[in-house]
Amino acid sequence: MRIAVLGAGGVGGYFGARLAAAGADVTFVARGRHLDALQRQGLLVRSPLGDVRTPPARAVAQVGELGPTDLVLLAVKLWDTEEAAAQLAPLADRGTAVLSLQNGVHKDSVLRRHLPEQNILGGACFIAAHIEEPGVVTHTGTLQKMVFGPYHPDRRPLAEELLAACRAAGIEAEISDDIAQVIWQKFVFLVGLSATTTAVRRPIGTIRDNPRTRTLLRDIMAETVAVARASGIALDETFPDDRLAFIDTLPPDMTSSMHHDLERGNRLELPWLSGGVADLAAELGLAAPRNQTVADILAPYTLGTPKD
Repeated sequence: MRIAVLGAGGVGGYFGARLAAAGADVTFVARGRHLDALQRQGLLVRSPLGDVRTPPARAVAQVGELGPTDLVLLAVKLWDTEEAAAQLAPLADRGTAVLSLQNGVHKDSVLRRHLPEQNILGGACFIAAHIEEPGVVTHTGTLQKMVFGPYHPDRRPLAEELLAACRAAGIEAEISDDIAQVIWQKFVFLVGLSATTTAVRRPIGTIRDNPRTRTLLRDIMAETVAVARASGIALDETFPDDRLAFIDTLPPDMTSSMHHDLERGNRLELPWLSGGVADLAAELGLAAPRNQTVADILAPYTLGTPKD
């Protein structure tokens, strides 16, 4: 299977490098100094599960430079989804499938504006990883999982092939027959993790150990579950407590990509996370005051650290 990874950051870089190290045919689409490093020395992934490095030169600057491709793993930031989807349309016309590993619940709706439904696989991933420096991705902790599933039954064989490739690479993976529910389940956790670690500016251990921020974390996830249920997703009302119990098992130093972006002065995915929950809640006639407050607190940082 010929795989392209569009967005070689923490998520795309980690999973792409693992697949490449196991023998998959992987090409990265990257830019800037990160692209230069990948072309000169390959991509190094530092991980408690073992470091891996891809061969040099398996990286290009543009989607148009890719050869025949069976599957694109899409891992760009959410604000780049529209542009990425438009660039992928010619590949999809030739049969290439696209699997988004991005955050949020808006991503596949954007893809559908540019790509045929049968070319889209739904997906979610669970990992804490980020670019440490150009050409280097650091994986924090041991959590690294992909869940995916086709929206169209004709793509089931491709999903099975990807599953086999993931397992050969030591990536925990599974196929879901209700991938929309999985995406929302992940979204509940992600919104809670990103909102609290970014607003408080501390890792999850600090959040869950303090009674007031623990309550904040649960409330944020409960609001997200309410939006999911109103959107027709079958999540139980007790799901926030399930996710809170899961969060108690995470390494205390685990944080979120949005927290990393805030610390580095980068643009935030806030409008698609807590901001997205607040917007969807308003459309559905629901209240989401905790998510709205987080979105308001972080609003000045949405496009990066504000200049004084």
